[in-house]
Amino acid sequence: MTIALDNVVAVVTGAAGGIGRELVKALKAANAIVIATDLAPEAQIEGADHYLQHDVTSEADWQAVAALVQDKYGRLDALVNNAGYSIVTKFEDTPLADFHRVNAINVDSVIIGTQILLPLLREGGKARKGGASVINFSSVGGLRGAAFNAAYCTSKAAVKMLTKCLGAEFAALGYNIRVNSVHPGGVDTAMLGSIMDRYVELGAVASREVAMQGIVANHPIGRMGRAEEMGGGVVYLCSDAASFVTCSEFVMDGGFSQV
Repeated sequence: MTIALDNVVAVVTGAAGGIGRELVKALKAANAIVIATDLAPEAQIEGADHYLQHDVTSEADWQAVAALVQDKYGRLDALVNNAGYSIVTKFEDTPLADFHRVNAINVDSVIIGTQILLPLLREGGKARKGGASVINFSSVGGLRGAAFNAAYCTSKAAVKMLTKCLGAEFAALGYNIRVNSVHPGGVDTAMLGSIMDRYVELGAVASREVAMQGIVANHPIGRMGRAEEMGGGVVYLCSDAASFVTCSEFVMDGGFSQV
């Protein structure tokens, strides 16, 4: 099935990262209009119609995103909250400030952005039979815990539950906005490599190679995910084909969470 997102207006945060860039490509390939944002001051995001430097923890920056969408399009059909942050530390050595930082980027950003863009999303919901779509990137870490990842896994579990609450509330209010969470497994990106290096520093594994082998072994499919494989699921969730899908956990993890 080929999915077309003709004239769908979408915002993608964290667009300069490995997964983010592939999300933009996938949405553009489906003919969406994409506003890409990231903390990087200047980023060449292939296919993006607009790019904004954007601190997702800043209400002012989110207001700037809303202003651009309002000025150019007057509605928002899809919000993809992809920006994320991870630390790998021993729980006993993790200051509360570090927990707050992870939570601010992974959870608070979803709250702030969805609140500020909600009027535009409601307009998108009116314009599209299948409704507007909010897609929040959680993780398999939001489904199962992991050593040295207390801050990250806790934040991603919060994203999962926030998603369910918002999906239920928007449906009850008749907003025609669907809200779903995406849960990637181990995806082969530079960020994952950095995380594996931290495991080595903590003495949890002997080398990055050993760590990567362990990640692969945890996926029944026999390999890690590729960043471009995340795009298809997001395109589906943005489309009218997913008009009956809300409050759901969209798990793309090669079976990782089931073993």
